[in-house]
Amino acid sequence: MKRHSMKRLYTLCSVMMIGVLAAFALTACSGGSDGAATEGSAQASTGGSGETYKIGVLQLTEHAALDASNEGFVAALDDAGIDYEIDQQNAQNDQSACQTIASKLVNDGDDLILAIGTPAAQAVAGATSDIPIVGTAITDFAASGLVESNDAPGGNLTGSSDLTPVADQIELLQQLVPDAETVALLYCTAESNSEIQIEMAEEALDEAGIDHERYTVSSSNEIQQVVESMVGKADAIYTPTDNTIAAGMATVSMVANENDLPVIVGCDTMVEDGGLASYSINYYDLGYKAGEMAVDILTGKADPADTPIAYLEADECTLIANQATADEIGVDLSGLKDAEIV
Repeated sequence: MKRHSMKRLYTLCSVMMIGVLAAFALTACSGGSDGAATEGSAQASTGGSGETYKIGVLQLTEHAALDASNEGFVAALDDAGIDYEIDQQNAQNDQSACQTIASKLVNDGDDLILAIGTPAAQAVAGATSDIPIVGTAITDFAASGLVESNDAPGGNLTGSSDLTPVADQIELLQQLVPDAETVALLYCTAESNSEIQIEMAEEALDEAGIDHERYTVSSSNEIQQVVESMVGKADAIYTPTDNTIAAGMATVSMVANENDLPVIVGCDTMVEDGGLASYSINYYDLGYKAGEMAVDILTGKADPADTPIAYLEADECTLIANQATADEIGVDLSGLKDAEIV
């Protein structure tokens, strides 16, 4: 699957006639929007189907994984050849902004809303029970209260899950840090999906006989202090696909690497930002899958109520490691066969 850049609608009217015909031509071309896909921007794509769909997007915050999901979603729309106008909104990890933007998108009368990240989906779900919602970059839709069950959502919301192979990630930690006796578990308390993954990590660590301790933040401002508090108390750090931590991964890796603390993370973009390694899903592919679901819903081929939550297959996960980080903290990556080294 190839990436496609988001399409803009450029309007160009050639005035070939005079009088009423000229005025009509100019009026017909005045409805398009010209803007990049950034916060609050509108863009559109024409595929020739005759009907133009209005799509609103609420992205929780800016970081590489969520950005990739957004890009994959739009690429799927483009590949499907539908006509659409899209309103991109970013809450900058502000819960109150999520509520405000969700209300705006609902009041705009969108045909479908994409929610990227659990808090974004919760905000949109609380704002409408009528407009179809597709969520992505959400670990467990049912546990987060978004659907009745992951197999049969039962309402106006469905989407694609970013559930990662947490047990495999803990095995990876054991492989790279075989002498680890205590693991620090880092996440944001405001994100329910992080809690789910942390519990899975604790179960895997218990089975391996490794001690663990939770270290939590409530905002990105606390990350540096919390990671510094782990020094001397933990032999390694595990952090899941937590949006707050992912957005602040540069800070996490700065402190951890200075203190020779290996960090096993939830996704590839966190490795690229300084984490040591991960078994990761591809967030672009995840967003693309959500885009395919959105197209089916918009064109009447599917209903969110009976569209099961979609998952990437196990063979779509990638083993990825950061060579610069490994060199800095003295970890040998030679045992990672078939790993993508960045």
